[in-house]
Amino acid sequence: MNIAIACPASLPATQFGGIMFLCVNIAKKLSNDGHSVTIYTSDLDFGNNTNTFNRNLPREEKIGKFTIKRTHVWFSTFLFYVNPGIFKQMLTDDFDIIHAVGIRGFQAFVASIISKIKKIPLVISDQGGLTTHPDLKDASIFKKFLIKLQAPMIKSIINQATVVIAANYYEKKIFKNFCNESKIQIVKNGIDLNELMSPTVNFKEKYGIKNEFILFLGRFHKVKGVDTLIDAVHQIRNHSNLSGVKIVIMGADFGYESQMEKKIKELNLSQIILVIKKPPRNDVISAYTQCKFSVLPSRWELSPLTPLEVFACKKTVISTTAHGIPYTITHEKNCLLVPPSNPKKLGNAILELLENPSKCEKLAKTGFDMVYNEANLSSMTHEMLRVYEKTIQVKKNESFEN
Repeated sequence: MNIAIACPASLPATQFGGIMFLCVNIAKKLSNDGHSVTIYTSDLDFGNNTNTFNRNLPREEKIGKFTIKRTHVWFSTFLFYVNPGIFKQMLTDDFDIIHAVGIRGFQAFVASIISKIKKIPLVISDQGGLTTHPDLKDASIFKKFLIKLQAPMIKSIINQATVVIAANYYEKKIFKNFCNESKIQIVKNGIDLNELMSPTVNFKEKYGIKNEFILFLGRFHKVKGVDTLIDAVHQIRNHSNLSGVKIVIMGADFGYESQMEKKIKELNLSQIILVIKKPPRNDVISAYTQCKFSVLPSRWELSPLTPLEVFACKKTVISTTAHGIPYTITHEKNCLLVPPSNPKKLGNAILELLENPSKCEKLAKTGFDMVYNEANLSSMTHEMLRVYEKTIQVKKNESFEN
């Protein structure tokens, strides 16, 4: 099968997060299984910030057995990357099916047009929160205007799609407001266990961490709740169980880095909190394996991959009850969940796991079992391939009837 994947960003922009890893993992596994897979994307590079586009990146690059085709971004605003060259690339190439990831992206819009012109089936995944992302209600007037302009584009993409993929039932409920339920298929996100179980760096040695540490990994943005974590640490800083324990905050700036650093300094937490900017992927994997546990205090997530990656490294997570998180991980079974924007309860949860190592280990084991059996790359791509095959057949039947 010849598969085209359209997405806003791909390698080397690992800091972009879930969409990037989802697309690369699908491409890697399906190409290893004998399918031809090409990712069509931008030249985002994360050299200095979220709007670094690198013309020096190869326009076409073979990575393992799949191909990445990049075109330059001429204009960008609020993670909406306009790379017009993607249209010519996709129009020229041949494939059996298109999978567009990130419906608010320019790339998904182009994919929907190509699907219509070439009469090729289109599968779409969101990973971006069509109606629930905080940016939709807390944005500036200008950003709200841009979001409103996107509405017809999103509607046309969903209408053109043969199948809409939801990562969990929470996302399915959102999509039901835009299309018939029969169009929606649930495919759980999965992660690459082999990559995560083979760290190549000694994280603690590299960063001079002598004792235990708690890990936050995510974009430096208020939606990720990093400010809540800082406030929680401030509240419990004098507790004996936190003595000697480092809080490691890793990620890339998405508009909150300077405020975050100012807050850490003002609360006199610089000796407790270590900030690591734009960490290499190998450092992230090593941090997963060596941390005591991870904290993801997000105010919004759709179907987060970070907890699954932490589970794969046999650690547990403290997260929140916000939006799609409880549909992905389970309170008191493989993690602890607290209300979002609640430093007191987050601090209490941190102390609970520090005080109860056996509980921490038990949650971690259950989390690993869940990922190993249900949320791994093989199970996800198996279901994805089934959806692709079914979608191609549906499109063929429609063409035959017409």
